[in-house]
Amino acid sequence: MARSKEFEVNEVLDKAMHRFWTQGYEKTSMQDLVEFMGIHRRSIYDTFGDKHALFMKALERYETKQTSRMKILIEKQQPIKQLIREMFEFTVRNEGEPLGCFLVNSGVELGVLDTEVSCFVGESYARTEECLTNLVLEGQQTGEINSDLDSVVISHYLMNAWLGLRTLVKTTTDQQKIMNIIDMTLSALD
Repeated sequence: MARSKEFEVNEVLDKAMHRFWTQGYEKTSMQDLVEFMGIHRRSIYDTFGDKHALFMKALERYETKQTSRMKILIEKQQPIKQLIREMFEFTVRNEGEPLGCFLVNSGVELGVLDTEVSCFVGESYARTEECLTNLVLEGQQTGEINSDLDSVVISHYLMNAWLGLRTLVKTTTDQQKIMNIIDMTLSALD
């Protein structure tokens, strides 16, 4: 008779995500994951596969959570520039999570060495840029954003600024500096 799982999959996956996010892939050992996730090594392999497969599932979980947060922001039906501001400001509030961005960290650590991670991060960035392009187009239609701007080019600019913020929050505690960067970035939409 097969034993039933004695853990909730998303709960332990969140723990793995947190560990990889704070330590990176290379510095996180399987023993570290066993201890941090609070489940047996065999359970990790049976449920998620090897360390790399678990890492990819953790990245997927992270992106799902980020996408959900973005949808909640968009559903607020607020002015587009305010929505983009909130997206940027959310990045600098860690709210109990590790500083920075798990996707950015993973892309920087493994992007050149691991094509699966590189593709996943690149596809995630492309989806975010597409969302930003759509927001810019909507803002241009409502008159909130300068209609002379190329929506694709400005979305690349916004994405670059957003990724920069996701990195900067790991190295500075100067909140005024961060807010100045957000203000300057958003002023490009005028």
